Amino acid sequence: MKPLILVLFAQEYDELALASLEAQYQDYEFVREGFDLFTFPSNARLLWFDVELFVARLAKKYRHRTIAAVASTHEQFGALAASLLCERLGLPGASLNGLLTAQHKYLARQIHAKALPDHVPPFCGFRYDADVSQAVTIDYPVFVKPVKAAFSVLAKRCEDEAALRAHLKFALWEKFIIRRLTWPFRRVSAKRIACEIDADCFIAEGCVDGAIQVCVDGYAHDGKVNILGTVDSVMYPGTNAFQRFEYPSRLSAERVQRLEIVAQRAVEAIGFSHGLFNVELFLDPTTERITIVEINPRMAGQFSDLYERVDGKSLWALELELALGKTPVWPRRAGTFGAAASFVFREFGSAVKYAPAETQQRWLTETYPDAKLFLDLKHATSRARETKWLGNYRYALVHMGGRDAEDLLARFADVCKHLDFTGQSTPVIESKWQVLRRSF
Repeated sequence: MKPLILVLFAQEYDELALASLEAQYQDYEFVREGFDLFTFPSNARLLWFDVELFVARLAKKYRHRTIAAVASTHEQFGALAASLLCERLGLPGASLNGLLTAQHKYLARQIHAKALPDHVPPFCGFRYDADVSQAVTIDYPVFVKPVKAAFSVLAKRCEDEAALRAHLKFALWEKFIIRRLTWPFRRVSAKRIACEIDADCFIAEGCVDGAIQVCVDGYAHDGKVNILGTVDSVMYPGTNAFQRFEYPSRLSAERVQRLEIVAQRAVEAIGFSHGLFNVELFLDPTTERITIVEINPRMAGQFSDLYERVDGKSLWALELELALGKTPVWPRRAGTFGAAASFVFREFGSAVKYAPAETQQRWLTETYPDAKLFLDLKHATSRARETKWLGNYRYALVHMGGRDAEDLLARFADVCKHLDFTGQSTPVIESKWQVLRRSF
């Protein structure tokens, strides 16, 4: 039997890269494990999910097979599960302590405050049920986010104490969901790292207003931190909601170099020694100060094909080389396009979104064969929950490339003219089962 490559908690844009890699790695069998956190009934497993038990069951399930590699881009559970399983099986993987430190936003802040004090804003940590008049020890306005979270859930700018108190008012079911999302991390981190702030607490940070946000991607191999490139994170005007991720960065070479040096030092400081990473940074265009937002100790799966379009190799291809213990090779600017982006469609009001008509989707494929449409439609409870926690909800992504940044935006503007998500272009008929799935 072929050796196995286990892919944990694969997401839709992961499958985009994995399809071609499975053809390339025909000597291996690719197996998916995990569940979808956002789709009913799969996400009901969140009620009893135990990451250590999940890893133990995988080891037992495949004990008579050779597991050659374990990989995941999944922030909430996948990266942690992959690290645990690799440690258990003696496979190349992200060091567990480095991963836990990066994902524990408060502990990472403490380390960076000592190692890179010029690049860390004021911060403090507190429980969601604490008296914020005493617990918040920095000046308002503050940016608040969970110590352990993903997808910007419950991250918000609060202008004053009243706004913070309103933000931290959770219904019982919300408190339950928050604790279930953080419980696997809390359980493992309590055994491996020491910090006075628990993972279901919050961190408040001084706001960095008017800053440019970027992501620096790279990988650690044999203890050395290597940089791949820098992606511009462009927001919807007047919000902190991502509108698009564009590669390569449009910033000057001098600015990019400074950003990448800070990212490299930040990763080294937390002891992350193996695997892909993604560092979010702010650059103040007035003072030129660089501030660390956070380190994601796993590949940014959403960016994988952006790099492939521009550099000629996907991040997933690099992920597999590292997971299999190979020495990675990275090309530069060897792709088909000069620029690429992941465009994010969001709804800031109460409108319900639907899939574009099949004729429109065919038009997209025929007109722009490289473009990929990912639907993330939400309704009822799931839509209301995301809107409350984020202030909007994401309903689609379009990935595509262009000759350069200007051509890329022109191509996307044409796409926007031809895709209708209102449901008015064609009758929308849903089965009872679809309605049930959407409402969870």
